[in-house]
Amino acid sequence: MIITKSSAEIAIMRIAGSIVAAVLEELRKMIHPGVTTAELDAKAEQLTKKYHAIPAFKGYNGFPASLCASVNEEVVHGIPGNRTLKKGDIVGLDFGVVYKDFYADSAITVPVGEVTPEVQKLLKVTEESLYRGIAQARPGNRLYDISHAIQTMVESNGFSVVRDFVGHGIGRRMHESPQIPNFVGNDFNPKLRKGMTLAIEPMVNIGTYEVDVDLYDHWTVRTKDGKYSAHFEHTVAVTDDEPEILTLLRPELLPED
Repeated sequence: MIITKSSAEIAIMRIAGSIVAAVLEELRKMIHPGVTTAELDAKAEQLTKKYHAIPAFKGYNGFPASLCASVNEEVVHGIPGNRTLKKGDIVGLDFGVVYKDFYADSAITVPVGEVTPEVQKLLKVTEESLYRGIAQARPGNRLYDISHAIQTMVESNGFSVVRDFVGHGIGRRMHESPQIPNFVGNDFNPKLRKGMTLAIEPMVNIGTYEVDVDLYDHWTVRTKDGKYSAHFEHTVAVTDDEPEILTLLRPELLPED
């Protein structure tokens, strides 16, 4: 069942989204050769507490950290640890909070110093595909209008979209209906309507779309061919007209210390 949100509920999600954006912006500033993913995770948790929110991922189905930090060929769900970032890496930072019982979720992929032209293109195309998908989140459109916009952008640039992991509805739970694939399928394709809140998140690979889940930690998802992957995400509300990105930084909405 798809749960639409009232304007009051979306207002809370807007605050949650601003907290997520503020944390990701601070983490982006920390990205440089020599920083560890554990340091990024610690900063994310510290800032979340500062804004009187709860890390959404920590403990979720047993996930051990507040932040997902996925490096290079890691697609999503990378567990922070003692890995040190080096020049030429890219790191996907996926982060969410719970604020007054509502979730918000967003992701960025950040280069560590200078990266190759191919990787620069990967980052640009993946982020642009996100915004093309968001532009389709209008009442009267269908779910696969979002999927088609993302898939077309990605594949026309020679990259591939991950099939095994998709976006999702979001609200009082991290994962609500509907699932939001980044490719056009043949199943559930509902009309979009005002009040739907969606976590749209293209995961894009340089090579094959096929991925593997780590056999030891049971979380980290990697490309099967070892080539780089990028991930961008926003939480979005369907309105009467233009979609609203809820995970934008609005300093005036951040809870005071």
